[in-house]
Amino acid sequence: METVDVDLAGRSYPVWIGPGLIADSARWRAAIRGRHVLVVSNTTVAPLYLDALAKGLDGLRWSSHLIGDGETHKTFANVERVLEALGELGATRDACVIALGGGVVGDLAGFAAACWMRGIDFIQVPTTLLSMVDSSVGGKTGVNLPVGKNLAGAFHQPRAVVADVDVLATLPQREYRAGLAEVVKGAAIGDPEFFAWLEAHADELAARETAPLIEAIARKCRYKAGVVARDETEQGERALLNLGHTFGHALETAGNYSEILHGEGVAIGMVLAARLSERLGMSPSGDTGRLVALLQRLGLPTEPSKAHAASRLLELMRLDKKNTAGTTRLILWRGIGKAEIVSGVPDADVLAVLP
Repeated sequence: METVDVDLAGRSYPVWIGPGLIADSARWRAAIRGRHVLVVSNTTVAPLYLDALAKGLDGLRWSSHLIGDGETHKTFANVERVLEALGELGATRDACVIALGGGVVGDLAGFAAACWMRGIDFIQVPTTLLSMVDSSVGGKTGVNLPVGKNLAGAFHQPRAVVADVDVLATLPQREYRAGLAEVVKGAAIGDPEFFAWLEAHADELAARETAPLIEAIARKCRYKAGVVARDETEQGERALLNLGHTFGHALETAGNYSEILHGEGVAIGMVLAARLSERLGMSPSGDTGRLVALLQRLGLPTEPSKAHAASRLLELMRLDKKNTAGTTRLILWRGIGKAEIVSGVPDADVLAVLP
């Protein structure tokens, strides 16, 4: 097992990564401080893992609340339903929400926990690779709106993250590959040695071999934990973690959150950001080629659909949370491991790399 610590002074917490962790309740039960627990999951994950998790809740007053599976269910309406479930449970200020699921469940359950009585504990139990390596770590919670992704939310750190890699055995291949995009993203932003390691182990990761997978998850989480510790609320460096997201979120929103998975959007978005960086003379073409080749070896898409007009995608990109009044900010790079925030990129250059 690997342990990564997110160092936030009095709010520090562990990220446990390894097999059999859901059953290891002696480890994570200590993170529950009160006697009320609400497990939030979805209709796909709960039948697989809720009973195993529930064995660790013996003696507590707990209940579960399920949402539908998929990005379209990350809504205010479902947050309200979770809050109503907390009320029915009689949850007090020392209650705990456990998010058992992927990024949608984790983001929504964490946001509800941030809202209930102005903030109660929650524990992340991610069940997708993408949520293990990204959304479960760092305290970003929120929901989608029709005009854009994750535009409503709060920073609310979990008490612990329980990344049981055994659950990945039931993860569909497409979802697994989408998670690998976030692993690549971490290396592309600030760790060229990790990027080279991924190139050397791409076939093993694509085949879901356990040892390299645990190492990849731990290295990505360790990198993100360092960034979060230095910039918890994204005032500077943490924005770099959004490499590819401005493009990717626009593609997700244009497709009504149902055409592509988040990780697929990130993969395509990273390639578009690399091409834009190359067009602006910031980065060498060879690094763009390495990025495309790695993503393709991992089974990820690298080209956007031509179903959405470039002008519509640009309009959606202007709603990105990194933007400031009158200025579009993008995360671009000067090559592998050298991401940076760039303001004032001409619309014509952005449109040139869009389909």
